[in-house]
Amino acid sequence: MAGRGTVKASANFNASADAEVLHKAMKGLGTDEDAILQLLTARSNAQRQEIKNTYKTLFGKDLIDDLKGELGGKFETVIVALMTPPLAYDVMSLRNAIKGAGTDEKVLVQILASRTPQQVKEIVAAYKQEYDKDLEEDVCGDTSGHFKRLLVILLQGNRQAGIQQGNIESDAQTLFKAGEQKYGTDEQSFVTILGNRSAEHLRKVFDAYMKLSGYEMEESIKRETSGGLRDLLLAVVKCARSVPAYFAETLYYSMKGAGTDDDTLIRVMVTRSEVDMLDIRSEFRKLFACSLHSMIKGDTNGDYRKALLLLCGGDDA
Repeated sequence: MAGRGTVKASANFNASADAEVLHKAMKGLGTDEDAILQLLTARSNAQRQEIKNTYKTLFGKDLIDDLKGELGGKFETVIVALMTPPLAYDVMSLRNAIKGAGTDEKVLVQILASRTPQQVKEIVAAYKQEYDKDLEEDVCGDTSGHFKRLLVILLQGNRQAGIQQGNIESDAQTLFKAGEQKYGTDEQSFVTILGNRSAEHLRKVFDAYMKLSGYEMEESIKRETSGGLRDLLLAVVKCARSVPAYFAETLYYSMKGAGTDDDTLIRVMVTRSEVDMLDIRSEFRKLFACSLHSMIKGDTNGDYRKALLLLCGGDDA
């Protein structure tokens, strides 16, 4: 996976020089937004953390507070997200999705379905440290039914490793009996198998399922389930097939149609920029009639657009 991001660490990195550039960009009348975004999108997150610490040492001020004071709107949201360490950003996104009235289920689905078991364990520990609360308890208090059960399974971060050769057929059979072959649906079987098996094992199960039922796993889930559970099962299946393809689709639907889901657009562009944005871009081009770059360009504007296009890192027209 390494090296599939569009944002790389800067080779001749100098935290003091960068801190000076940012300070100068915000000093006096007006703000040099361009200087800020060119610099921050050309540094890795680890380097941004160093810049932040150096900034405090040099100027006695908090860089994020200064940025918030100078910038506004969606551009500010992108820049603050870029300045947040990835783990802290996931933790904060989950917390914001749960607290307050109603739950932003989309955030829970996107993060918990796409992160590795190890990352999920780190998220759970960091959440506890940051908020002195148990993420699982918070999720349980805010969700219900099979949707809640599958989230809890994912939160354990205990997916089996590798392929259980002996279970491929029986898993496919179980899923077939739980859905297509049954009047009504046995959601628990879907939850247990999709929540606990490794991605490579699940890919084999999907092939066996297709042979058995004549349907793709996704088609059956769409027909047999609904609501949050349906969204989460689909996300788990898509991530088992290909995480970059899952995010390509997520980005497409965040911009398609009336209005833009800016929260999703920003979260995915920022969190994948150092991970697999190159793969997301190529999947996007395969799946849709346009490039990610052109869709962002047509759907956003101003400094917000500039920042997202720098994270996108190029056009696959």
